[in-house]
Amino acid sequence: MAFDYEYSPSRDRGSCSTIIVGKAASATGHVLVAHNEDDYDCVIQVHKVPRIRHQAGETIRFADAKAVIPQVEETYAYQWSDFRCEGGISFADCFVNEWGVAVVSNSCRPCKLGEEQPADMGIGYGLRRLVAERARSAREAVEIAATLIEEYGYISSRTYQFCDKDEAWIFQVPTGHRYVAKRIPDDHVYMIPNHFTIHDVDFSDAGHKNYYFSADLVDYAMKNGWYQPAVPGDFSDFDFARVYQDGPDKMHNLIRARQTWPMLLGERPEEWRPFSHKAPRKYSVAELRQILSSHFNGTEDDYNNGYERNPHVDRDPCPLCNTMTAESSVIEFAEEPALTCIWRAAPKPCISPFVPWYVGAKRAPKGYQWLPVTVSQATHFAPGVEELHIDVSKAFWAFRVLQYFTEFDYKGTHEVIRKSVDELEAAWDAEQPLLREKCRSLLAEAPELAEELLSSYTEAQAQKAWDWAWKMVEQLGEDRIMKNSSTRVLPPENV
Repeated sequence: MAFDYEYSPSRDRGSCSTIIVGKAASATGHVLVAHNEDDYDCVIQVHKVPRIRHQAGETIRFADAKAVIPQVEETYAYQWSDFRCEGGISFADCFVNEWGVAVVSNSCRPCKLGEEQPADMGIGYGLRRLVAERARSAREAVEIAATLIEEYGYISSRTYQFCDKDEAWIFQVPTGHRYVAKRIPDDHVYMIPNHFTIHDVDFSDAGHKNYYFSADLVDYAMKNGWYQPAVPGDFSDFDFARVYQDGPDKMHNLIRARQTWPMLLGERPEEWRPFSHKAPRKYSVAELRQILSSHFNGTEDDYNNGYERNPHVDRDPCPLCNTMTAESSVIEFAEEPALTCIWRAAPKPCISPFVPWYVGAKRAPKGYQWLPVTVSQATHFAPGVEELHIDVSKAFWAFRVLQYFTEFDYKGTHEVIRKSVDELEAAWDAEQPLLREKCRSLLAEAPELAEELLSSYTEAQAQKAWDWAWKMVEQLGEDRIMKNSSTRVLPPENV
């Protein structure tokens, strides 16, 4: 189906991108998730939040919404990428929990607003955290999210991706108490920029083999005048994306879709806004890392002209790796949840290595976390001003300073950095089979030793990447960047 699109300035839009590979289309035999989180002016710390038992009657409330939610008896452990910026940010963080359940998300073109307005809703940022704390599978994540939205309502429009090793579910929610979720077929590949992608809904799927949906999804649309079936009582022509999205898609979404789908499929599909496509081959972790780093070189949307221009300065057009990209991750699920590996690059995957972080690690590497978990949670929407200034004791700033350096001369620095990044990633790729084999043996015989091995390994590789970043800064000309250590984090075009 051909959807309309419009050109609009990029300043008022999101640009996160997600690619998901079903387990039958994956070289690993498990689901793969690739995600670029695109947000401005953020510093990022990474937490490993432990399991926590809670007191009877305990509740939780998040700063961007008004719902007071009863806490469960016990919450699960999870790895949390905590995006911190002035005034707080409600939509960026990535979670992967101890059961191997991942939560990433994408903003969507604004939804239509009916009788239920954002001010009346009770759930926002907290949805992803609550799912990470409570879900033991992707399917259970959908059920938890649906229950919360039905009871408390959602304050904006968004797409969540709930994934585990076997299933990947796309959960799309407009403002209000409604939602729809669809499972990606095992032999399909999925890609989303920033618009709703669920079109058809099988309302006969009472057993939820492939769909979940709110009971009044159609009735609410009809009540507000957004949809009328061609044949009364026959909802086979209901298209969720068309019905609930407010206005046409934007050009920056078209560009990312029309360039990413050919990379995935080997040809340009007739339909640029599908839910998913049958995969023509099996995809590897390395291939997804490469795609997330793309600036659409050599295509009609390659506005850099062989890096004569900096691909991170202008907001339009919008490649996968762009001005706003703050963290990139490829989640490689494993049969054993502890061996799920988050290949993490920050801020930009074209100039930062994807470092292996294991979910089974019991602590965050030193320097990647500077606040206790409880303080980070309490101050997420009001971080300290000092966090937004360069601090060489925090790992984040090594990679940010390296990014600043490349912005002055991307063409002259990119090739050197990229060669070094490729060497690092190749060495890490070669290490993983032996490491995982050793950990599998330990998980069966001495789980605590497996946990310590994963912790020490993750710490060592995170430290190696940190040291590498400063080495690259020194090699390429540190003095050009570190003239003023009080420099605030700024968009690249202002550096």
